[in-house]
Amino acid sequence: MPGLPADRGLPPGPATQPDPTTAPPPGPTAEPPHLTVEPSDPTADPPGPAGHLGRASLGRRMVIQMVTLVAAVAVALSAFTALAARQLLVGQVDDQLTAVQSRVIRDGPDAGQAREHQAPPGIDLPGQPIGTLLIIWPPDDLPHANVLGEGGAMKTVLASAVQQVAGAGAQSGPHSFSLDGLGRYRVLTYTTAEGLIVAVGLPLASVDQALHQLIWLEIAVTLLAMIIAALGAWLLIKQSLRPLNRLAGTAQQVSQLELSRGDTPITVRVPPEDASPTSEVGRVGHALNHMLVNVDAALAARRASEMKVRQFVADASHELRNPLAAIRGYAELTRHDRDQMPAETAYAMSRVESETDRMSHLVADLLLLARLDTGPDLDHLTVDLTEMVINAVNDAQVSGRDHLWSLQLPEQPVEVTGDANRLHQVVVNLLANARTHTPPGTRVQAGLAIDGDTATITVSDNGPGVPLAAQPHIFERFVRADSSRVRQNEEGSTGLGLAIVAAVVEAHHGQVSVQSEPGHTCFSVRLPVSG
Repeated sequence: MPGLPADRGLPPGPATQPDPTTAPPPGPTAEPPHLTVEPSDPTADPPGPAGHLGRASLGRRMVIQMVTLVAAVAVALSAFTALAARQLLVGQVDDQLTAVQSRVIRDGPDAGQAREHQAPPGIDLPGQPIGTLLIIWPPDDLPHANVLGEGGAMKTVLASAVQQVAGAGAQSGPHSFSLDGLGRYRVLTYTTAEGLIVAVGLPLASVDQALHQLIWLEIAVTLLAMIIAALGAWLLIKQSLRPLNRLAGTAQQVSQLELSRGDTPITVRVPPEDASPTSEVGRVGHALNHMLVNVDAALAARRASEMKVRQFVADASHELRNPLAAIRGYAELTRHDRDQMPAETAYAMSRVESETDRMSHLVADLLLLARLDTGPDLDHLTVDLTEMVINAVNDAQVSGRDHLWSLQLPEQPVEVTGDANRLHQVVVNLLANARTHTPPGTRVQAGLAIDGDTATITVSDNGPGVPLAAQPHIFERFVRADSSRVRQNEEGSTGLGLAIVAAVVEAHHGQVSVQSEPGHTCFSVRLPVSG
């Protein structure tokens, strides 16, 4: 045979394809086996990020919000405490300043002492605090100042510091100054009976030091409160979100069920303790359970409807075989007398015979699909795929002599466990699809390969290709991609060939796929090899 390798001998005659019409009629349809899924443990966290404080999780946001709130409250309280402490400490300094002023007034300076720049009486009196400041503005003279140092020694004051106080003039009540060379001072100014302006002051270094220590202490306490709040919030929120995480776990289990198969009941439910309408999470769980019951009932109704339709198709296909066989038999009897019939009658009888043949193939395909849908009864024997592919290509060459056929096979035989007749039908249907939907002269190659524990059968051609929009639906029933691939035999196609391929491959726990573009189309069937 042209295009076939020389080392692969072909059988002398075409292989006999099993006739699905000879299969026994289907018996009573049994309910599909139920897949029981145990409910999750109410006390356990579900797997995955649902039980953790992920980046976008509700628990993480709640922890951040709680810590932020605690930080804001702590900062506000710290600021209020610092301000209150400052007012209290400054008030104490003001009381001391009033006492210093009273002593200075009692033994206050006179104009002569001020002009002679002598140390005015009052600054060195017993009880005066270290650092007491005394500044005098004598009439018609420059102001001068002294500061009481350690051991009663007098310290001079920088002229710039004196000018800072003198520039402010006489003021009512104590005021704070930042004096050059002295630091922060609390100063009280008054005027004597002789017209002297006297300013007494006390340092605020102790107040500032106490406030700095208080602020650092508040910062430490605030950070500690934030850490404790974060840990406490994490524990409380994690505990509070356990019911919600269990709801997420239930929803995740439902999402992993293969509901598209139509025979999988939804037995997963939210535990009763998480479905109580008395709480917010309980209302969600109750609603989820109600939704699951409705969905399960809808799926059960769909399953029942599909089973009825499949049973009807199987029964109708089985019952139609006998009248179709009778019609075909009577049509064949007229072949001997067609030379004596009028031309129109002979043509009509040939068309009756042709359409009866086509209808028989359609009924056989429908019956096969119905049986595969209701649970295929397949043989589980060792099948030599190498020999099967060779036989199928040999048959295809006989049917399509206007195509170029070739084989690509491994050196060693490839065997799988399955039903030889059904797997042979898969290869035959793929080759027939390539022959039917490509123009004459198209090269069709059947290939077989093995990769680990998977055997792959491929049928490729260099025809026009399958439209991209039709590829996702190419294995559905009665789907045709006629807008691109040329159909050479309009009457011979039922639109069920690839659907049968998909059903048989799925029954053998395999996979079928297609990759197509203009100039190259490849159908791939992957099957588990024999153990």
